[in-house]
Amino acid sequence: MNKIILGAMIFLGLGLSISNAQNKMTVKTKKSVKMENKQKVVSLLKAIETGATEPVGYINPNQYIQHNLGIADGLAGFGAVLQTLPPNSAKVNTVRAFQDGDFVFAHTEYNFFGPKIGFDIFRFEDGKIVEHWDNLQETPSKPNPSGHTMIDGAIEIKDIDKTETNKKLVRNFVEDILVNGKMEKLADYFDGDNYIQHNPNIPDQLSGLGATLEALAKQGVFMKYDKIHKVLGEGNFVLVVSEGHFGKDHNSFYDLFRVENGKIAEHWDVIEPITPKENWKNSNGKF
Repeated sequence: MNKIILGAMIFLGLGLSISNAQNKMTVKTKKSVKMENKQKVVSLLKAIETGATEPVGYINPNQYIQHNLGIADGLAGFGAVLQTLPPNSAKVNTVRAFQDGDFVFAHTEYNFFGPKIGFDIFRFEDGKIVEHWDNLQETPSKPNPSGHTMIDGAIEIKDIDKTETNKKLVRNFVEDILVNGKMEKLADYFDGDNYIQHNPNIPDQLSGLGATLEALAKQGVFMKYDKIHKVLGEGNFVLVVSEGHFGKDHNSFYDLFRVENGKIAEHWDVIEPITPKENWKNSNGKF
């Protein structure tokens, strides 16, 4: 049996105990809270690959609200999915991790029932994970037209003092352009044509984005965001979680933006179709 399944069983009444040191973990400063919770998330995700049991203890055993619609609620659902993984098949490489208050969000390269790129969001209460959201997309077989993958690019977190300003900028961009279609405002959010793009089908530069959207429109394929559900950020990175449509599909959009000097400079995204409600394995909803 996978070691992490045993870790999950710690909280499923099978008599295993959590280490005393883990139970007594405390945080003395705001800065240490930020770093510790990030590390908990990175360690928990890596445990999917390694089978380490200790990171499962970062999850609240009495409350783990699951928003991945293919997984049942609680630790039991988490454990059940892991049990179906082919032995030694999982690989996890978390490239970026950020914290915004009680939320930690991570950008990860997976082999999880096949190669995928994902964003995960975890909410903490009293140092324990109590809620999880994610978005997953199959890893493309080749880089995008400008040679970028869905995971490479800048990783350094800067401008912590500008977090709220950058979140407002990015929210306004998504509201104006992607929700309300005010394309006349598009250039206001960018430094000329400079724009690094990691979407697997779109080249760099603002003109590359415009040309791609125009080509799709000519084919009768439109991308429309209907609602923003979350805006999370740390420093120069901002993640926006939205709901909308790409062509005929009802989708969840996770967009990560890097801001530089008050302009959007770089973009990563993961787009996942929303499973029809009759196939949901929990009742918590995608968002």
